[in-house]
Amino acid sequence: MLGWDRFVAVWASVNLLWVAFDITYVPLRTFWLQRNLYPIPSVPLVVPLTVIPDVTPLVDPIKGIEPHRETQAYLEQFRQLDAALLTLPAGQAPQPRQVLLLNRQAQLTAQLIDSNPFLASEASGTLEKIKNRLRQRADRDSARLASSLLLSPERIRTSGWSQERRFWNDQVLPLVATNYWRSIDENGRPTDHFWRIDLLLFQSVFVLDILLRLIRLRRRLPGLSWGDALLRRWSDLPLLLPFWRWLRLVPVLERLQTSGLVNFEPLRAVVSRGVVALLAVELFEVLSLQILDGTQGLIRSRRWPQRLRALRSHQSVASSSDERALVELVRIWAPLLLSRVAPKLAPELQGLLGYSLRQSLERTVVPAPLRQLQPLLQVETGISRQLASGMVDSLLELSRSTGNQLSRRDDVQLDLLQRFIDRFWEELAAALESGSALERSQELLCTLIDGAKGTYLSQINRAGIEALIQELDQLMTAPGPASPEDPATPAP
Repeated sequence: MLGWDRFVAVWASVNLLWVAFDITYVPLRTFWLQRNLYPIPSVPLVVPLTVIPDVTPLVDPIKGIEPHRETQAYLEQFRQLDAALLTLPAGQAPQPRQVLLLNRQAQLTAQLIDSNPFLASEASGTLEKIKNRLRQRADRDSARLASSLLLSPERIRTSGWSQERRFWNDQVLPLVATNYWRSIDENGRPTDHFWRIDLLLFQSVFVLDILLRLIRLRRRLPGLSWGDALLRRWSDLPLLLPFWRWLRLVPVLERLQTSGLVNFEPLRAVVSRGVVALLAVELFEVLSLQILDGTQGLIRSRRWPQRLRALRSHQSVASSSDERALVELVRIWAPLLLSRVAPKLAPELQGLLGYSLRQSLERTVVPAPLRQLQPLLQVETGISRQLASGMVDSLLELSRSTGNQLSRRDDVQLDLLQRFIDRFWEELAAALESGSALERSQELLCTLIDGAKGTYLSQINRAGIEALIQELDQLMTAPGPASPEDPATPAP
């Protein structure tokens, strides 16, 4: 199946090129007809691309494009004039038949300027180019007067037909030849038979490929229905749409990536990194503001005491298995803190308590005149150290025994803990109801959150997308610690 996937990926790429050519053919028909490139529009610099074949005879019928009658008559009349004047010697006045052809060509030029047949192809700018070149050639302000002067017998006699012929063939007739007429269908839209080629050569292959992919998906996931499988392949839908055909770029890139023909992962990573950074900042700002506003709403609520009382076990709406979750958490953490963490802090507690006792003895027990005696200070320091050590040892022993007792599962102990926690919530709610602490606490907390809004969110904006991307690049490209299996790491 890998060969089939690669064929479809290549065929879809060809279809994407064909779609791009079809979409741009009408606007770029002048280029495909003349195969000339104008790098600077305001400068008459032409780069001929004759290596490109003329595809207009093949594509014009598909798009319903036909030669315009008026401009074709103009070109045909000029060919007759050119054939008649080629035999005219330089410096000789034109013959009566040649003068008649010159007058006829001047009349057609004036008619071309007045009727503007380029409106049918929405190329009125082409007519303006023709008029500007006629004015520059004859040095006149009127294009009609300039065309009459350039096609006059006196001009042909003095300048010679070879020079004038070069001007018309190089500057005017190629622009006239770009005009066309496009037919319309029964729906009033321009004729376009592209869908027939697309349906026969490309979409039929895409339908078969999508069907095979659905079959493989259902084999991999037997419980998946056809509808769900089709929804999972939603990215293939643009391949079958007759409109918005530029969306086919998505499934084409997906097929090129999955078939292994092209690796778009580095490009996807770069693009997604920028998009994610941009969206992350915007999304985080919105979420942060919503969280802060919601927190302020909870803080301003007058139901704080009721919510605290609702935390009691007999007011909780939790299930029976979760009613004593807080008690179980206390039973687990209390032994951990009292039996393991607190004994490790004995030196620090002794130092802190000894310093406090020494300061108390200096202020209350030892008179000021005796504080300068060094032996008395040493005795004082020893006494405070022994008292601190004894007190800490007693506290730690009590903490250790309490932790060991709490680590044992005891129903009476759990009931006492539960009663303690319930009493705590009740007394806290009563304290908030009786005084002004609730309103003052609400005001202070809301003020702190308002300050966070004004500083933190503004700092996010000032950080900028580029700083985030640079930080991410530094994190992604930072060298990690060498692993033992790394062949570049020298052996010990």
